[in-house]
Amino acid sequence: MTQAFDAAAQQTLLESRSRQAVELARKLGADACEVGASVDQGVGVSVREGEVETVELSRDQGIAVTVYLGQRKGSASSTDAGEASIRAVVEKAIAIARYTGEDPAAGLADAALMATHLPDLNVHHPWALTTEEAVDLALACEAAGRGKAGIKSSDGASLSSGEGVRVYANSHGFLGSQRGSRHSLSCMLIAEDDAGMQRDYDFTSARNPRDLLAPERVGESAAEHTLRRLGARRPATGRMPVLFDPNLAGGLVGSLMSAIAGGALFRQATFLCDRLGDAIFPEWFSLQEKPMETGAMASSPFDNDGVQTRDNLFIDKGRLASYMLSAYSARRLGMQTTANAGGARNLRITAPLASRDELLARMDRGVLVTELMGQGVNGVTGDYSRGAAGFWVENGRIQYPVEEFTIAGNLETMFRGLAGVGSDIDTRGSIHTGSWLVDEMTVAGA
Repeated sequence: MTQAFDAAAQQTLLESRSRQAVELARKLGADACEVGASVDQGVGVSVREGEVETVELSRDQGIAVTVYLGQRKGSASSTDAGEASIRAVVEKAIAIARYTGEDPAAGLADAALMATHLPDLNVHHPWALTTEEAVDLALACEAAGRGKAGIKSSDGASLSSGEGVRVYANSHGFLGSQRGSRHSLSCMLIAEDDAGMQRDYDFTSARNPRDLLAPERVGESAAEHTLRRLGARRPATGRMPVLFDPNLAGGLVGSLMSAIAGGALFRQATFLCDRLGDAIFPEWFSLQEKPMETGAMASSPFDNDGVQTRDNLFIDKGRLASYMLSAYSARRLGMQTTANAGGARNLRITAPLASRDELLARMDRGVLVTELMGQGVNGVTGDYSRGAAGFWVENGRIQYPVEEFTIAGNLETMFRGLAGVGSDIDTRGSIHTGSWLVDEMTVAGA
């Protein structure tokens, strides 16, 4: 990067500023206080048709203070972590708290739950990358894709690399901090035949730049994804099995987690209210959270409340074993926090895994979905309807690409009807899963 980022120095500074904010809030009359501070720096470049389009060097920082006066809460934030700014933010938070209504669930998480085991989870791997080197990598990625026969043009290749520090402190005396990094490279290409143009992409993402795929491989894979979509037609309409590509299956896991999140539960805005212990998946399916997994994309020893994270089993042999709760949502529900303030971290599936060919053979006739469009998921009812593209499957084999159709169902029915999980596990994000075969959905095509 053009400007050096001293993560250790930034960590020390933010820790000091966070302690200062907590102490000041208590001195000014707050009964309790919590502070979140962060700083991130990164470089991002994009190229198109062999030319540089954008080069962006970013640096973002912020500090947020929440104070409690009894059970009244006030929050304020700033992008400046200087001493004068911290005082202004604390004073503003206290002023806001004086005018808010009382909330019986407001307050810090219990002091006894604060994290005490704070290991280095190996999630900080800075990349000593110059802007010129970043541009060269993006150009190499795009060139590899454009070099494939049948590729007409490019929508560009992009590389981003960033690192940062986050700190959380509260008036229980807890202070936790963590450095982290994230790097990615992507490419989107366009192919054309007599039936028209098609676009597709691929990407690689990792905490450690050494774990990224080679630029040429990303570009070539993007080209392969794009070329296979040529000649697409609309599929038949009917009830049939649907096979979700791994990255789309991860979205189904995300919909499940939204449905068991504390905020949705205490608002009665989810189809999974009051369902603990119920069988909502097949018996062979389990879903676990592994927040302390070394080197993973979402690893952290503490959540956004400062609570010690731990392995959580959300789905146990098909049954809903746990909700996903923060300290606040747990109080609203009369339950205990699951250390999930800020969401789930590193979701992992336990299930018998089948190859892609085995899943195709099992479905026999239906659609393999590789792209979804629209936001057609109703978290209250579980109704699911999305625009889609992918491939038509007949006699257990991919026949031709398909597009301009919708798939519809209900998440609860889809979860119960899960007929298989693939061994083609996508590990690029915090949700690791292979393809999902759903036994029946409505496909609306030609």
